[in-house]
Amino acid sequence: MNVLIRTALFVIALPISAAALPVMAQSQAPVEVEADRLDLDQRAGTAVYSGNVDIRQGNMQLRGDRVEIQRNDAGELSRAIATGGRAYIRNQLEDQASPMEGWAKRIIYHVAERRVELIDQAELTQQADRFEGGRLEYFIDQGVVQARSDVSGGEPQRIRMTLQPEQ
Repeated sequence: MNVLIRTALFVIALPISAAALPVMAQSQAPVEVEADRLDLDQRAGTAVYSGNVDIRQGNMQLRGDRVEIQRNDAGELSRAIATGGRAYIRNQLEDQASPMEGWAKRIIYHVAERRVELIDQAELTQQADRFEGGRLEYFIDQGVVQARSDVSGGEPQRIRMTLQPEQ
């Protein structure tokens, strides 16, 4: 049975620019979580959702078989870690025609740094550009992608890129 859980534990920080006031409204949008199970440990500052997890806020989405939400000592969201099969992340920026989408066996979203790590069989698409490798890092505010072939404890996975020419 799927359980719809609304929680304040997971607040996704979306890009904020002076020209993008609608984005600020999105970061205040309600967070919707669907999962089969929730294990909450307030002392440790973690919430673990499992079973076809789907988390949405505004134009951002994170999916996985298991998603762990971690808070820092101040109680602020610090990381969201999605695992299982092919975890998925999507973020639609106001000034972009198409969303950034990523898939990997493990996705880590570092909230304060506004950085996404895609680890093991990582794939990232942004506009018409496509990146693949063992490990991809995407810096949301800068629009920077770093690709590596190495995966901790696994075989290297070649980096592949398809970059479309400017229109």
